[in-house]
Amino acid sequence: MSNPAMHYRDPSGIVPQLSLYRDWLHRERGLAFADYASLWAWSTSDLDGFWRSVWDYHAIESPTPFTSVVSGEMPGASWFDGAQVNYARQVFRHAVPAEAAGQPAIIAENERGDSVEVSWSALRRRTASLALELRRQGVGRGDRVAAYLPNIPDAIVALLACASIGAIWTMCSPDMGTPAVLDRFRQVAPKALIAVDGVFYGGRPMDRSAAVADLHRGLPSVTALFVMGSGYGQTALPEAIDLVAAQARDDVAVAAFEPEWLAFDHPLWILYSSGTTGLPKAIVHGHGGVILSGCLGNQHLDIGPSYAPGMHGERFHWYSATGWVMWNIQAGGLLTGTTVCIFDGSPGGAKGRPNWTPLWSFAARHKVTWFGAGAAFFASCRKAGLALAGLGDLRAIRALGSTGSPLPADVQLWGSDQFGTIGRPDIWWCNISGGTDIAAAFLAGNRELPPTPGRLQCRHLGAAVEAWDEEGRPVVGRVGELVCTKPFPSMPLYFWGDEDGSRYRASYFGEWAGIWRHGDWLQIEPDGSCVISGRSDATINRHGLRMGTADIYAAVEEVPGVADSLVIDLEDGAGGSTLLMFVVPRDGHLLDTDLEAAMTAAIRVSLSPRFVPDAYILAPAIPRTLSGKKQELPVKRLFQGWPVDKVINPDAIANPDVIPWYLARAKAWMDRSREIA
Repeated sequence: MSNPAMHYRDPSGIVPQLSLYRDWLHRERGLAFADYASLWAWSTSDLDGFWRSVWDYHAIESPTPFTSVVSGEMPGASWFDGAQVNYARQVFRHAVPAEAAGQPAIIAENERGDSVEVSWSALRRRTASLALELRRQGVGRGDRVAAYLPNIPDAIVALLACASIGAIWTMCSPDMGTPAVLDRFRQVAPKALIAVDGVFYGGRPMDRSAAVADLHRGLPSVTALFVMGSGYGQTALPEAIDLVAAQARDDVAVAAFEPEWLAFDHPLWILYSSGTTGLPKAIVHGHGGVILSGCLGNQHLDIGPSYAPGMHGERFHWYSATGWVMWNIQAGGLLTGTTVCIFDGSPGGAKGRPNWTPLWSFAARHKVTWFGAGAAFFASCRKAGLALAGLGDLRAIRALGSTGSPLPADVQLWGSDQFGTIGRPDIWWCNISGGTDIAAAFLAGNRELPPTPGRLQCRHLGAAVEAWDEEGRPVVGRVGELVCTKPFPSMPLYFWGDEDGSRYRASYFGEWAGIWRHGDWLQIEPDGSCVISGRSDATINRHGLRMGTADIYAAVEEVPGVADSLVIDLEDGAGGSTLLMFVVPRDGHLLDTDLEAAMTAAIRVSLSPRFVPDAYILAPAIPRTLSGKKQELPVKRLFQGWPVDKVINPDAIANPDVIPWYLARAKAWMDRSREIA
């Protein structure tokens, strides 16, 4: 498989990035692999050789040599000791060839249709200008810079500016409530705050200036406030520095600016867990780990330099709000010289007037080649009966990406059929799973492998992922705990404020010493493909038969009258349990005996009679996190009598208005349970 003539090529003639890497291994290292399984096995058994090859293949530079690739065990493994890197340096090594080829760095559009292209030279100049202004304001290595920005080029500029000077970046989306943002930012005591005073989302302008003022008052550590005017702000912020002006400098100092060399494990950014069950964990990732996993991850995504021969102006889009790790993954396309296409606005139209066409129209206008979104987006498009034909010329799209929750097989097949109608019947689906914890994927795609609707094609290179049973034994062909048995470079450095590391160890290593437990149910098939069946702490266990909640949703939400659902299993402590399903019917449908019978039949046929709910409950909506994940565990704990302040933070929920309804139902359930007892 090392002969390029034998490679798979898509209809555009592009050789997959993993194929090019495998050729390089054969040419430069004398290594040959018969198939992906053998390549993966090498990558997880020879960590030194594999990760050294990733370093060399992506031409990662350091002014000082490293003394080892990886040393020590989890938690606390050390990577590339002695090396110095910088995330922004790795990005800008592509600036000259990309500029010469006429490829932009960023293509951006907002919900109103305003679009802009940012060249590589402009991105570098704006980054240098803002970095120098941050320095002038006293921000330096190790200082935290908090951002309250939507998905606009200025957010990427600000990330790169912070990375350039060794400041630590952290960001929340303006659609988050102020208390939720303060819960996150207060933990890390930022020295600077970068914000926007308003946004346009879901068809209407929204003033955020008062929220910015509240954030500024609530963060006494902030000594410099940068604000981007939107035209929607109504509260004066006289102390603010103009963010646009801070990026506008163009002089000798800007031209001479170079990102600082930093230790491999110097902190790059802080991400946050969902915050639905207490104070969010402030997860710190390092420059070097993110560079390595990001460059390798882009090989799995099959995106490369937009200026490279055969890449045909690659344009990478993954719809994301700025509070989700997928924003970081999208920005990471720049690490390999790929043009990133970002959209600021609602993917589904205005509230009460759903419209799932804007992202597709955006992709058509800008000739997007790689289109990613949350699984819920594709499911919503299918539910709405969307037809891609007529939404513009989408034939440039060669790959579709999905994450956030399991993508049902029928939704993937629907999407493939839709692309067949526009002349791309061989569209490739790259379903990935990993997350905020590692700012990368553990399970990914490979353009050369056969399609696997409803599954993930493979385990990520370098990720020693297994499914373990209760006894800590690896299993194949049945569900187990997703574990990683060897270090991965973008595992967190630490949690901010977790001085003794106890919270970090408890989060990932509490079940098995030295083994990363990810918190997902995983099934690895004999062919190497994988299925995520939901969170392992929200799994349904009925009389010894375990089922991930995703499998139940896949069955129920195929029923035409069902718009959304959530299931919880309430154990009684004596071996029994009550299975409750909350159901949101589609418009024009009722939760009546016919709909209940249809859902029951779907579960019996697709899964097992054991998983038929004991009760169906009509619900106004299903609570989800800002990244779209259903909140089974918090709802379950409410129905088990947990104090609400220990269970759920409404400001971390995308639809907090539904929480009072669940609180009332949980109280009624507990009252009734006590009466029966």
